[in-house]
Amino acid sequence: MTSRERVYAALRREAADRVPIYMWLHPETARRWGAMLELPAGLVAAALGDDVRQAWVNNNAAMAGVVHDHDGEGHTDAWGIRWVWEGGFNQIVHFPLAGATPDAVRAYPFPYDAREALLAPMAAVAATAGDAFLGCDVSPNVFEMAWRLRGMEDALTDLLADPELADALFARCADFAIAMSEAACARFPLDWLWLGDDVAGQADMLFSPAQWRALVKPHLARCAAVGVSRGLPVAYHCCGALRPIIPDLIEIGISVLNPVQANCPGMDALELKREFGAHLTFMGGVDTQDLLPHGSAAEVRRATARLLEGMTADGGGYILAASHTIPPETPDANIFAMYAEAGVTREEIFDRAAALRAAPVTPAR
Repeated sequence: MTSRERVYAALRREAADRVPIYMWLHPETARRWGAMLELPAGLVAAALGDDVRQAWVNNNAAMAGVVHDHDGEGHTDAWGIRWVWEGGFNQIVHFPLAGATPDAVRAYPFPYDAREALLAPMAAVAATAGDAFLGCDVSPNVFEMAWRLRGMEDALTDLLADPELADALFARCADFAIAMSEAACARFPLDWLWLGDDVAGQADMLFSPAQWRALVKPHLARCAAVGVSRGLPVAYHCCGALRPIIPDLIEIGISVLNPVQANCPGMDALELKREFGAHLTFMGGVDTQDLLPHGSAAEVRRATARLLEGMTADGGGYILAASHTIPPETPDANIFAMYAEAGVTREEIFDRAAALRAAPVTPAR
């Protein structure tokens, strides 16, 4: 099967030659594996056999798509957000709307003039995707984009003190994501549209489900409708304990849920599969906090085997992925063990790397 066929089989809950894979590597992990495989870091995922090629066309490119070499280096993005590289990730150090008046929040100019530059990475990935499953990431969509502009404290305060202001900013965040989604759908042969809006922490949601339903859900539904109206699967990323709103996500047309942080309350992958597997394809569930970095290779294989067996009990409905980026302290043996359990051998990885060295392609995200 081709990668595209493999992912579509999972979405239809049908058996495939192996489970489809879409793994995110921490930049340091990618560099280490690039050195081992003699490849640029951006080609490591292709060597590992990942089945999805995807690019960001919204603010996540500024967070995760820009990689600096040293802590303290940074950049200011098209939104006026200042990012600084710390501990292997970009962290926000300046929120352009923090402390701003309501009038300034309502007048803030979204970077529509940067649309072509934001779409360029998607064009590069689409041109070289081959038989891979092609996705476009338009996250963050609503609350997460708002707090990147406003700062978390002001964004949460707005929910209680000035919900009309919160709603106005949420609407404009969603409007921009919708504009980017519509442009991407018009230009590229997409296989899914990827949304993302982190609204949960490790123990619970960041604010009440009632507030989410009143202020965030309507705008997220508008974002999802872009893909649904075109017959595309719509994937949604939210870390943490989002169990209370999963039925709402299904209601607005979400068909793929990521990353399934199974160590959070209510997020046991197998329980979610039993409850919502008729409506959702799950992507994630391999623990990156304890299992991958600290477990043995044998423990990784057993846990992955149990996950695959339970999550594909209906024939498909699952894409193998980690619950976050694979951290740099993860032993190579554990990564090989996870892939081997999914049907991708060490030998296959090195053979694919050799083929990529002979005929390099544009790195995907």
